Amino acid sequence: MTAPLSTLDTPAALLDERKVAANIARMQARMNALGVAFRPHVKTAKCVEVARLQRAAGAQGITVSTLKEAQAFFGAGFDDILYAVSIIGSRLPQVQALREQGCGLKITVDSLEAAQAVAAYGQAHGHSFDVLIEVDTDGHRAGVLPHSAALLEIGQALHTGGAQLAGVMTHAGASYNLYTESELVAFAEQERSGCVTAAQRLREAGLPCAIVSVGSTPTALSAAHLQGVTEVRAGVYVFQDLVMAGVGVCTPEDIALSVLGTVIGHQPDKGWVLIDAGWMALSRDRGTQAQPVDRKYGLVCAEDGTALPEWIVSAANQEHGIVSRVDGAADASLRERFPLGSRLRVLPNHACATGAQFDSYHLVKEDGSVQVWPRFGGW
Repeated sequence: MTAPLSTLDTPAALLDERKVAANIARMQARMNALGVAFRPHVKTAKCVEVARLQRAAGAQGITVSTLKEAQAFFGAGFDDILYAVSIIGSRLPQVQALREQGCGLKITVDSLEAAQAVAAYGQAHGHSFDVLIEVDTDGHRAGVLPHSAALLEIGQALHTGGAQLAGVMTHAGASYNLYTESELVAFAEQERSGCVTAAQRLREAGLPCAIVSVGSTPTALSAAHLQGVTEVRAGVYVFQDLVMAGVGVCTPEDIALSVLGTVIGHQPDKGWVLIDAGWMALSRDRGTQAQPVDRKYGLVCAEDGTALPEWIVSAANQEHGIVSRVDGAADASLRERFPLGSRLRVLPNHACATGAQFDSYHLVKEDGSVQVWPRFGGW
């Protein structure tokens, strides 16, 4: 289904076809140069059409953050899937059902309790799960430390309990807090070396560890080498966003996702232009707030995508976005510059959060036509 951009109701989530393709090609070329398999995280787009582009470029398998994603992508022909959230017992029946349908779904654990639960369920139901141990390489979120006794205890519990110990994985999410190339290169090495160390310790203990999986968009684009790593995962790179631009791994011009809004009012004495894209469309994510340059609720572009770098969405209500100058100055020419009914695009802080506000994307093709790509949400 195609339609002209001018016919779209707003707010609408737009994807720039050329930029999506360029972001995919850039990451895949990087992984090819580093000599590792690439397993993209599909939680950012949650869109089968986007994942197909990633696979066509050379991706091997996908990463998901929910079992609903696993089910949807398996139904679309993706059968090599890593569920990169620590499993809980109540989800094991769904995992087993998917695997018995032919889905090569791998799960993760980061505690002895979880490993024992997986093994016990497998024994009770005659099923052997493929399991990765999540390793903490940055103190950001989940995982066991590479040098911890817990790592070997978990590995033994899985291996002797009848599960298949498939490997180790880590996610250097704290890389989002860095801003210089040297910091990012060092952090990528910290991620790599920590995960490789964990794999070596398991092997030295006589345990299998075929997969060594690392990844985040900043570290994937910054690693000097990936010796000992078998695969990389990254997700937000496919669209990029203002947080990634603030980190320094892309520019605002690389951001493929934007929200199209319509001008619905003016407050010239305050320097405000009101648009119909509030936080219900843009999301409440203020990821750039902690960065050296705070982009508030997003950077503004003209309807054709031309950047207007002096304008941001400075505040947002549920269905109202307030566009103003970066310096906050009043502007008597607002009505002439942004007429009532004219449209603006807003580049998001966090592509995952903004994409989640919509049930479809409008892919803006290079010839100017627009194609609808479905997106799904929920759990």
